[in-house]
Amino acid sequence: MSSHGMYFEQFQPGFRLVTAGRTVTEADVVAFAGLSGDYNQLHTDAEFSKATPFGQRVAHGLLGLSIASGLLMQTGILSGTVLAFREIREWKFIKPIFFGDTIHVEMEVGEVKALPRLQAGAVVIHLQVKNQTGETVMKGVWNALVMSRPA
Repeated sequence: MSSHGMYFEQFQPGFRLVTAGRTVTEADVVAFAGLSGDYNQLHTDAEFSKATPFGQRVAHGLLGLSIASGLLMQTGILSGTVLAFREIREWKFIKPIFFGDTIHVEMEVGEVKALPRLQAGAVVIHLQVKNQTGETVMKGVWNALVMSRPA
């Protein structure tokens, strides 16, 4: 792959990609709490969390979603070619992400729709975020606007 991402015309339904993994740390959770203002005890209080059904602190669901976005961008397939993150069509938080879990994203292109007026196209991306044991912790469908190949 070149130093730029894929153009709209290169995305075909069924195209699959698996990202690298990333371990979610306590520092990530603390930083996200500060950034978002979400200091829910489930994420920040070890003693409180012992009494929850999880038995320990868990990462924010939106932190997992954000990391998934970053992992996808790190593959380079959208570097310099994505114009907009248009929509989260659906998203399910299935299992908790615990401190120390390593997550990765398994992506598959669903539908693609050319938008010639915008010199781009819509790419529907189905994602599964999985932990180190292969369990799906979250999944959903995103829609991105990707530029067309220059004439």
